[in-house]
Amino acid sequence: MRRWRLDLDPTALAFGAASLTLVLHLAVAGRYGFFRDELYFIACGRHPAFGYVDQPPLVPLIAAATQLFGADLFLLRAVAAMAAAGTVLVACALVRLAGGGPFAIVLAGLAVATCPMFVGSDGTLNTSAFEPLAWTLLGYFLARAALRDDRRGLLWAGFVIGVALEIKYQIPFYIGPLVLALLFTPERRLLFTRQAWIGALTAAAIAAPSIIWQALHGFPFVELLHNGASGKNEVYSPLVFVLQQVKVMNPLFAPIWIAGLVAALVGKRFVRLRFLGIAFALTFALMLALHAKDYYLAGLYAPMFALGAIVVESAVRSQALRAAYAVAGVILAALSWPIALPILDPPQLVRYESALHLRPDVEEASNRGQAIPQNLADQLGWRELERAVAAVYRSLPLDERKRAAIIASNYGEAGALDFYGPADGLPPALSGHNNYYLWGTHGYDGSVIVRVNSSDVSFWKQHCHSLRIAARFGDSPYVEPYERARPILVCRGFYRPLAADWPEFKFYY
Repeated sequence: MRRWRLDLDPTALAFGAASLTLVLHLAVAGRYGFFRDELYFIACGRHPAFGYVDQPPLVPLIAAATQLFGADLFLLRAVAAMAAAGTVLVACALVRLAGGGPFAIVLAGLAVATCPMFVGSDGTLNTSAFEPLAWTLLGYFLARAALRDDRRGLLWAGFVIGVALEIKYQIPFYIGPLVLALLFTPERRLLFTRQAWIGALTAAAIAAPSIIWQALHGFPFVELLHNGASGKNEVYSPLVFVLQQVKVMNPLFAPIWIAGLVAALVGKRFVRLRFLGIAFALTFALMLALHAKDYYLAGLYAPMFALGAIVVESAVRSQALRAAYAVAGVILAALSWPIALPILDPPQLVRYESALHLRPDVEEASNRGQAIPQNLADQLGWRELERAVAAVYRSLPLDERKRAAIIASNYGEAGALDFYGPADGLPPALSGHNNYYLWGTHGYDGSVIVRVNSSDVSFWKQHCHSLRIAARFGDSPYVEPYERARPILVCRGFYRPLAADWPEFKFYY
């Protein structure tokens, strides 16, 4: 009997796997609403700058550009979906570069396209959505330089690093281990080439505007990191952290990236790519020591999936077993998609979680008590919040409306008010949270303040001539706990001029 073989064109296989994740994301892109950070990014992008308190400028500028012709959630999410598809394509390209065949391309492509972590991180437009693509591209270009002596890869690596630093400041946590890993292997020769130095200068030149902005503003990102390490993030034991990594990267496909890591560290086939395995191990250990969130490691895995898929292809000769394994892995991954993407309505999602005995992961202390995962909960309730604030604002006498400052407790609320509010006649929102703090008071004197979501009503009672709770927002059980049944206050006669007291509102977190 003639045995079935996978003889399709490798490029077609790679694009097929990339299309899977692209279609998955686009199919549900508009199911809920804008994510908290997306609203904030749009607000930042509408205040163009070389940097912001909590991120470089590229993602905010992209986010704002997608909204130039009106509210368009689909277009916003399409950018992240294309980043997801790009990561798949680069992983498949690395398989081919390292000598893998058609099945290895399919397996690596499916693993990257369907794993819960990648699906979730690219479900919204955020700085983390581009990290797997950037780190995988960096690994690919270095691998190309090592395997083919194509030193143009070092130039491209520098370009990737520079652009990545204009998206998020996290890639140095991978660059440092990569440089150490190269020094520990014969591929150290790459570091002492003219192309490597040109690439480094290219990276520095591209990243310079954002770094200079941070320096001119006293490095607020460093202050934010310090505050985040002081109780914001949940801290897991080393064992729980490792198990969490296995879970979010698809337990059934864990043997793939583990095989790739082991082969890179001790195998002969990938000896010239050993630096990728060492860099993975060093970065993993560093993030573990820093009590990082699980998705901070997402960028590490696609190269290991690529190398591991080649190992599996060599070890498993049975076509039927290969197909069964790939299909089983995709099915298990698909069970997690409703947790990562807005596939089910919230009530259905809660029932789904209960049926599968799933519990939303708690990444931050403020997420405790959430009914659905934070990445989905933070896509709900923003339009309702704006309408509630608009109703309170319109209830004020006309002379008070002209003087009323709307102060939100965090950038998500402020971003929602700035995004939806102009249609209802709302003025720009104020907040002390991250970059909103730098945008200041817009000249409001504090004689009338609409305070959104105060966690300390007693403070406002002590510092306002008169205070009333005008309304509440967040009646949905599916929004984040700190956005449920929260007050909207009207303060008249704040005890000091708002500009003088503004430093007290500063909240870098």
